Amino acid sequence: MTTVVLCIAINYVNSILVYTFSRHQVFSMNPRYILYIHLVINDIILLTMFTLLQVLSYIMFTLYVSFCIVGLMIVIFASQNNPLTLAVMAVECYIAICFPLRHAQICSIKKTYIVIGLLWAINTFSFLPELFVVMATESLEFFHSRVFCLRENVFRQPYFKTKRDASNIVFLVIVWLTLFYTYLQILFTAKAAAADARKARNTILLHGFQLLLCMLTYGYNAMIEGLTYLFPKGVLDIRYTVAILLQVLPRLISPVIYGLRDKMFRQYLKRYRICSVQVKTHPHKTLKRPL
Repeated sequence: MTTVVLCIAINYVNSILVYTFSRHQVFSMNPRYILYIHLVINDIILLTMFTLLQVLSYIMFTLYVSFCIVGLMIVIFASQNNPLTLAVMAVECYIAICFPLRHAQICSIKKTYIVIGLLWAINTFSFLPELFVVMATESLEFFHSRVFCLRENVFRQPYFKTKRDASNIVFLVIVWLTLFYTYLQILFTAKAAAADARKARNTILLHGFQLLLCMLTYGYNAMIEGLTYLFPKGVLDIRYTVAILLQVLPRLISPVIYGLRDKMFRQYLKRYRICSVQVKTHPHKTLKRPL
């Protein structure tokens, strides 16, 4: 119940942000908000599928391998998209501050959607080899069997873990180098753009904080294994607690930091709130007709 309530609450806030984005063209014409809403949608997908798999695992304990693979694919794609999207958002801030005259040309709407497509393609190609190897090496009975839905229980080949760790390290190094470079470049920006540069620096620092939370999810399995070794009788409690701390609660960061912190988003969110209050307190005004 706790997991489901948190999932519904966080996804409700994220859904309001997505609805606000879709209702106003001013957001869809800005590459910064397009990248941000892509991050929010990733969080919705990741949190929904992760919570579904967790609840089903607690209710039925084991799931069919074929269903587990589909669920894990969605979770992996959404999880790996987050740090890469943060890196692209940092680059967009860097271009906006350091090359303001070329920002509209470099960060066009079309190019933004192309970059988002490339992020999904990179994650797809990094995961497909594992899927093809499993389909080629495992028997048909394995896909109709039931397992506790964990990545290591489905993708059982030992070299998968080495490949997974290597790809995670490469992705994280690229993202961290991008964040450090963009932050230092903005730090030494001309004083003429001091106010905008200060805001951009703070934004990139927040990107770094969110990236730290993303890195914690990479240590998810190691943390569970270590705690299970220390407390072998509390396996389910350990999995539940670590999942809440590392997978669910970090999804609160995106709406709080980027949605509610952004002046334009706050402005439109307040409009919805004011309109809803007026409709509730003065319903007769909406029905008033001229005599």
